[in-house]
Amino acid sequence: MASTVLRRLGLRYIKCRVSVFNVETRSEKYTRNFVTTSRVLAGRLFTEKHEWINVSDGVGTVGISEYAQDKLGEVVYVQLPETGIDVEANGEAGCLESVKAASEIYSPVSGSITEINQVLANTPNLINDSPYEKGWLFKIKLSQPDELKSLMDEDRYKKFTESQD
Repeated sequence: MASTVLRRLGLRYIKCRVSVFNVETRSEKYTRNFVTTSRVLAGRLFTEKHEWINVSDGVGTVGISEYAQDKLGEVVYVQLPETGIDVEANGEAGCLESVKAASEIYSPVSGSITEINQVLANTPNLINDSPYEKGWLFKIKLSQPDELKSLMDEDRYKKFTESQD
């Protein structure tokens, strides 16, 4: 039923089945099925320079895309902006060094840096292992939320990266 509704809406979906197995009786205790749509995962926006931002309550979490980390190779050093500084959209906000190259980090929007991912100082490879979760770079309080309109959604970004290869 849910998959039919999602197809009618033109959404992609992933069916998942979760089971709890009782070792003592060697039987399934219960089973639960659920569906995750791309709309639920949506919200992340991308720049042409391969940074992403996910905004909640006027604060954006910024990182680099899976595509960018793949092209960079193993990240070995991260230089992040200081908290409290103001950055402009498309302005430099740090640097990444990998075994292949060095690359600047650009802010997708204008605003004030509120937090940096301190964990990356000791484990920069988190950017490679988990670019959208644990490998985020910094958080920024947006000063001009309208700048988000110029960024690409996930589908447009995917088409953009396909044209880059």
